[in-house]
Amino acid sequence: MNYDQIFDAAIQRLHTEGRYRVFIDILRNKGAFPNARCFAGHNGPKPITVWCSNDYLAMGQHPKVIAAMEEALHDVGAGSGGTRNIGGNTHYHVDLEAELADLHGKDGALLFTSGYVSNEATLATLAKILPGCVIFSDELNHASMIAGIRNSGCEKKVFRHNDLAHLEELLAETDPALPRLIAFESVYSMDGDIAPIHDICDLAEKYNALTYIDEVHAVGMYGPRGGGITDRDNAAHRIDIIEGTLGKAFGVMGGYIAADTRIIDVIRSYAPGFIFTTSLSPVLVAGVLASVRHLKSSSVERDGQQAAAAMLKAMFRDSGLPVMNSTTHIVPLMVGDPVKAKKISDILLAEYGVYVQPINYPTVPRGTERLRFTPGPAHTEEMMRDLTKALVEIWDRMDLKLAA
Repeated sequence: MNYDQIFDAAIQRLHTEGRYRVFIDILRNKGAFPNARCFAGHNGPKPITVWCSNDYLAMGQHPKVIAAMEEALHDVGAGSGGTRNIGGNTHYHVDLEAELADLHGKDGALLFTSGYVSNEATLATLAKILPGCVIFSDELNHASMIAGIRNSGCEKKVFRHNDLAHLEELLAETDPALPRLIAFESVYSMDGDIAPIHDICDLAEKYNALTYIDEVHAVGMYGPRGGGITDRDNAAHRIDIIEGTLGKAFGVMGGYIAADTRIIDVIRSYAPGFIFTTSLSPVLVAGVLASVRHLKSSSVERDGQQAAAAMLKAMFRDSGLPVMNSTTHIVPLMVGDPVKAKKISDILLAEYGVYVQPINYPTVPRGTERLRFTPGPAHTEEMMRDLTKALVEIWDRMDLKLAA
């Protein structure tokens, strides 16, 4: 058995398909985001502008967040000291869970080390606790949700994206004596569309199903206090479990769920992904705590981000660039070919100092490869005009089609 040959062949397949992923070597400039320094292929750092960060509101650069982390570091040190059960439960963790529960109008919340872990651990555990559980999953759900459902070992029924008729058809054909859980997202980050939350909740009530919503691309971004689309649309009280991340709009790291205390206690007590992992560093938790509290009372960042996204979409559209129909802060530009998407990304970085990663399979279906831009409140109109001009030039250079 030639193991090296097998590994080499696996990597070569990615190169052949044009979807081998390259991680960029950069450092962000503190207090000056989206400006950063790129170290790849240069003699020393080269100034670049970041256009694809999930730190949507630049809260990872916010003075309150940095100050809170520095204070915690000098107060309690770097690490948490262990799992939540053994040494890793700090007052910072307790305070943040209370803030997150309040953000979503729930009785409790539970922290995880990432949004991926919170999805995987919660969904896998829930379905194991509920005997004979059937999970109804939107076909565009994130890989972490798919992994959790698969690891639960329960029956899964996939409904077409945001297709209420198909969801009801699947619910209706399922034995009413079995526990049912509908798992979906609020904002689908690759297309930038939104789930019909109230309509899904209507079906859940009709068929006595629990509801689980992934709000990772919406928390901090929508609603009067940043509670997500469920906050904006006054739907949080209709959702049994709200899952979110602390590494996108809140700007730091981690994941969580918010639900009633009974569900929280079950996940806390049974989920291996929570029980057997070192808890988040209190330094990180302190930073998130400052971010959540700030965004509960400030809409300046949200308003600035929404204005930037609308402006960039308009510029792309007016220039004939194939911007996809997004109703959210996500600005996806369709390419449809992995090799071309990577080449466009490489030219932008090398010649224009613009960093945006190509999005390829399996993140999106084959043939829908794209560039995904996430303009934030600190991206200026001048930056957007320069970016649009660069893209139009590259589209022309590569003989790609622009709209008339």
